[in-house]
This record gives sequence, structure tokens and C-alpha cells, in this order.
Amino acid sequence: MVGFDRDELRQVSAAVLAVTAHLSVRDVLTTILTSARRLVGARYAALGIPDGTGGFAEFLADGISDEEWAAIGPLPSQHGVLGLMLCDPNPVRMANIRDHPHFGWWPKAHPTLTDFLGMPIIDGDEILGELYLANSCKPEGFTADDEELVKLLAAHAAIALVNARLYERERELSIVEERNRIARELHDAVTQKLFSLRLTAEAASTLLERDPARAATELATVRRLATEATEELRTIVVGQRPPDLTGDGLDIALRKQAELLDRVHEPTVRYLGCGCVPRLTDAAQEAVYRIAQEAMHNALRHAGADHLDVRLDSHERTVVLVVSDDGAGFEPTAAGAGRRLGLASMRERARAAGGQLEVASRPGGGTTVTLAVPSD
Repeated sequence: MVGFDRDELRQVSAAVLAVTAHLSVRDVLTTILTSARRLVGARYAALGIPDGTGGFAEFLADGISDEEWAAIGPLPSQHGVLGLMLCDPNPVRMANIRDHPHFGWWPKAHPTLTDFLGMPIIDGDEILGELYLANSCKPEGFTADDEELVKLLAAHAAIALVNARLYERERELSIVEERNRIARELHDAVTQKLFSLRLTAEAASTLLERDPARAATELATVRRLATEATEELRTIVVGQRPPDLTGDGLDIALRKQAELLDRVHEPTVRYLGCGCVPRLTDAAQEAVYRIAQEAMHNALRHAGADHLDVRLDSHERTVVLVVSDDGAGFEPTAAGAGRRLGLASMRERARAAGGQLEVASRPGGGTTVTLAVPSD
């Protein structure tokens, strides 16, 4: 670390913290790439992950537009310098990449590369991936210090990448186990009640005309079975906790949900988080998450909005969620509105978590859903 000044050390520390803050493999890869490019001031950067069969499982680029990326064409195969580096644990630093003995060519639309720094991301004897940095913003090109900084980042990146892969595998196993649990409980408890309910309802329908009193008794049984089935389902669902909420925490889980909806729907969906969410009970966290989901989906399905904002704030010992849209709005007291939009369910979730829910809306005036829950 000799030769590094405090600013450089702060930069590499910030880059390492950014990389290790993520649990998603894709997020880790993207952060490694952008952090490395910023750390040494490179014009272009890429990150290749081998698939073990002669190609790239992932190949990300930073510093080029989507249009430029599309014009370049198919992903690179493992040949030339790229292929060599994925088999060699040593860094490569050159004043001109075209002087490398294994350099071949690049597509017509590919940016012209000059100075180059390649750094493997290694876990033990395994090369997890390779960082490719090109065209330094400094007149002297990439320096030995740049190489050491990227090497340090790559060492931490390897740990973050391995952890993210393990987390995703564990998460997949947890999802499978949870599905199996639900399937078992549905089969053992709810299915039988629903079957009995159906038979009892059929019996009641055949008795309506010839024995109304007996039909009334059967309908009372239907009501009882329906109530029991509902309670069984609620018991099963209570054991389920959203995977994103469990792994990422409330703030990140809401941000990911908003970003996903923003990608797949026309309205602009923004998440405005407070960054640091006070400690909440599991019930309060799930209430905030589920109510936010329901409010966002209501806006996207029914409001015809152009913009949808999700805000999470902390005030003293209270966490406040606000979901607002600029859509068509509705009359909250209108017959059927609460049932159609799931407002009763949202209010029940809020009450169960010790919180309060308010829905403000009017035709043509958009809708704002506000939830306040106490923090620990």
C-alpha cells in the first residue's frame, strides 16, 4: 500500500463497501464493474464471467451507451487476450492493448482501445471472472498504483461474489422448502375442508325446495367450513415471509419492488427511501411491505397514472409509508370500491401491526395511501 494517499484509500474503501453491500449476484457484478472504472478513471470497463464451457455466462460493459452496445453485436467468445486472461491468474497492464501478442481484432462498431488493465477476480485457484479496463483518463495511462488498487478491489470483490452466490443458492433452497411446506399443509388441512365444503354446498342446493329447514342447516355447515378453511389458510400464510424482505431488509426490498415495476409498466415508479429504517417488528415490516405492494399494484391496474411515488420516512418513533399517484382517483366511500381495491385487507394488516392506514382520494385527483407503524 506504499505510495497511496488518503484520498486513494478512501476511494478504494468506498468501492469495497459498495461491492460488499449487495446480496444479489447481478448487483455485485454491476457494482464491481462501475467501482473499478471510477476507482482508476477508465473510459471503458467490462467484466466477464466464464461459463466453464468456452463462453461467457455474463459479460457486462460500462462506459458505452445501449445503442453502442447493440451495434457491437454478439457477446465476445473466449479468444485472444480475453481467452488468455480467463486462464491466467496474473494481471495484464499495457500502454496499448493492440501490442499484446494474442490480440486479434474487435468488431467494426467497437470503441478504439489503447492503454489497458486486466485484473482477475480469484477465489483460491478458481478464476471467478476478469475485469477489463481501458483508456485511462490520465495522460500517463494506467499506473502500477492503479494496478494495486484494482487488485485490492478484486480481492474483496471475490469474497462478495462468492457470498452472493451462496446467498442466492440458499434463497432458492428456502423457496423450494417453503413451497413444499405450503403444499403439504394445503394437502393435509385445507384441501379436505374445501372438499367437504363443496359436498355440503351441493347437498344444500338439492334440499332447498323439498326440505328448506335441512338446507338451512347444511348452509350453516358451509359457513362454518368456509370460516375454518379461511383460518387454515391464514395460519399457513402467516408462516410465509417475503424472501426479499428476509434477505434485503425493508428499505432495499421496497426499492427493488419499485424498480421492477418501473421497468415493466409505463408509469414512472420512484422509490424515495429514508436510507436508514428504524428497527421494526417482523409483523410491522411485513405490513409495510405488503401494503406498499397492494397500493402500487392498485395504482398500476386501476388509476391510469403517469407517476407513482413510494416514500418511506421516519418520524420520532414512527415509520411512515406514503404511496401516491396522479391517476384517476376514486370515491373511497363508493359501494364496492374498498372490496375491489383490497382496502379492508390493507386496513386489517395495518391494525394487526399496531399501525394506522389512511386513504385519501377523489375522482380526477389521484390517490395517496399513508401507513404509520410504531418502531421499536
